[in-house]
Amino acid sequence: MHQLTALLVLGYVLSRRGLKFANLGLRWSRRDAAAVLLVTVVSYAAYEFGHTLVQSVHHLGYGTWVNGPTAVDIFGRTSLASVPLFLLNPIFEELIVRAYLMTEVIELTGSSALAVALSVGVQFSYHLYYGWAGALSLSFFFLALALYYGRARCALPVIVAHGFVDVYVMLRLL
Repeated sequence: MHQLTALLVLGYVLSRRGLKFANLGLRWSRRDAAAVLLVTVVSYAAYEFGHTLVQSVHHLGYGTWVNGPTAVDIFGRTSLASVPLFLLNPIFEELIVRAYLMTEVIELTGSSALAVALSVGVQFSYHLYYGWAGALSLSFFFLALALYYGRARCALPVIVAHGFVDVYVMLRLL
């Protein structure tokens, strides 16, 4: 309910400003279909790279691997009741923390770099329940999505890519 309510509020805020979700890049084209696969592969590879880097730096510094909480520790085993959340979550995160936040920051400051940094920073902050190493590793995934959105200003490929990764995680939790 929280995520659905937030998306409804976003829709209301956009409508009061004479805007639509399409103004945030929520549109579809054939070009976007090809971009979905590329964005999914690159963003997941960025996560894997970030995870390996964070683990390696930690191991070099402390001589141990990071043993933070896993998705199973946090969410337990998934059930059919969790499917709507896994499907809604990418829409919620990518429309609000990526598309809306980045669009507003770019319009207010003219800085895509600041928009990317803020978007990734906000997502990092609310993923700290994975521990610092988990949230930092996920930030590489968020960075890839933010860089794509900052360049293409198209939300649908990042939503679908994020959704594919969330469904992959959900299937691993079964």
